[in-house]
Amino acid sequence: MRLHRNLVLAVIHALDLIYNENEYADKVVQKTLKLDKRWGARDRKFVAETIYDMVRWKRLYNEIAGTKEHYTRDNLWKNFAVWATLKGIDLPDWKYFEGTPTRRIKGKFDELQSIRKVRESIPDWMDDTGFKELGDKWDKELKELNKQARVILRTNTLKNTRNQLKAALEAEKIDTEILPGYPDALVLTERKNVFLTQAFKKGLFEVQDASSQLVAPFLDVKPGQKVIDTCAGAGGKTLHLASLMQNKGQIIAMDIYGHKLAELKKRAKRDGAHNIENRTIENSKVIKRLKGKADRVLIDAPCSGIGVLKRNPDSKWKLNKEFLDRIRKTQAEILDQYSSMVKKGGKLVYATCSILPSENEKQVESFLSSNKDFKLIKEKKVSPSDSGFDGFYMALMQKEA
Repeated sequence: MRLHRNLVLAVIHALDLIYNENEYADKVVQKTLKLDKRWGARDRKFVAETIYDMVRWKRLYNEIAGTKEHYTRDNLWKNFAVWATLKGIDLPDWKYFEGTPTRRIKGKFDELQSIRKVRESIPDWMDDTGFKELGDKWDKELKELNKQARVILRTNTLKNTRNQLKAALEAEKIDTEILPGYPDALVLTERKNVFLTQAFKKGLFEVQDASSQLVAPFLDVKPGQKVIDTCAGAGGKTLHLASLMQNKGQIIAMDIYGHKLAELKKRAKRDGAHNIENRTIENSKVIKRLKGKADRVLIDAPCSGIGVLKRNPDSKWKLNKEFLDRIRKTQAEILDQYSSMVKKGGKLVYATCSILPSENEKQVESFLSSNKDFKLIKEKKVSPSDSGFDGFYMALMQKEA
C-alpha cells in the first residue's frame, strides 16, 4: 500500500481537531470527507478508517511513540508513523518520517501486550471499573469493542419488506446479507454510504445496530396503544415502534433536547410514520400531565455508552469516572419519575447501551425495591463478545393492575 500525501494530511488535520479541539470523531470524519471532491471510494475509505483506527488505538500508539499525550503536529505524525508501521505500510521518504525507529515500534508493541489497559487502549479508570464489574469477561468484551462496527440496516416495514429492501439496494449496487434472528435487519457486505441511495431517500430503511433493534420489540407494543418514548433523541427506536404499531395508536416522543426531536420529525416524514407526536421536556409538568396515561413506556436511558465503543471510539477519551457517577444518579431519577406515566397493567422497558451492571440490573433492582407496584417480567443482556454487535441491556417491567 502506498501513502498519498494529501490523504495523510487530511487524517493529521482531523486528528488535531479531535484531540486538541475536542470535536466529535464522526462529525470530523463527515467534514473531512467533503474536503476534496476528487477523492474516490478507496481514498474516502482510507481517510475515514484511518481516523477511526487512530482514535480507537490512541493510548497504545501514544505509548509506543512516547509522545506523552501532547498532540502537537509533530507528535501526531509520530503517532501516524506507529499506525503505518504496525499495519506493515512502507513509510515514504517524507521529512515527517525521518528517523522513524520502525524496529523499536514493533518491539514496543510486543512489550505492551501484557498490560490490558494499554493493549486495549482505554483509560485507567475504565479498565478498573470494567474489571471490577465484569471480571474476566471484561477482556473478551474489550477485544470485541475494539473491532470496527458493521453497518446494519433496519427495514422500514411501513413501506416495504426486508426482501424488497434487499432487492432495491442490489439495484443500486449495494449488497446485503440477511441477519438470522433479527427479523428486519440487513447487514452490508461492504461499507458504503447508504445515505446517498434512493432507497434511503424514499424512507425504506434506517441505519440501526442489530442490538438496538431488539429494544422496541421488547416493549411488547400493539397497534392502537398509547406509547411514550421518554428519551427519544433523534428517534431510531421511536420509528421502530411506529412500524411495529403499523402507524396505529399514538406515540409521544419526548426528550430534553428539542433539536433532536426536530431531527426525528424529519425522519418520521421520510419514513411515513404518522402516529408520532413530539414533546420537549422543559419541566416536570410535561411528565405530571401524563401520569398513569400510557400503555407502554420506553426509557432508553442516558448512559456511559460503554457498550457502543466500537461505534464511538472517541467517547472513551471523553468519558470519565465523575460522569459515570453522575449518570447513574440521573438514571435512577429518570426511572423513578418517568415510570409514573405507566397506567395500571401497563408495561415499562428500561434500556441502556452499557454493559456495566451498575447502570443496568442494579438500577432495576433498586427501582423495584422502592416501587412495589412494579414487577420484573424479563431482562436481556446483549454482550458484544457473544453477539458481535453493540452491548445493550433491557428490562421489561409491568405495573400491577
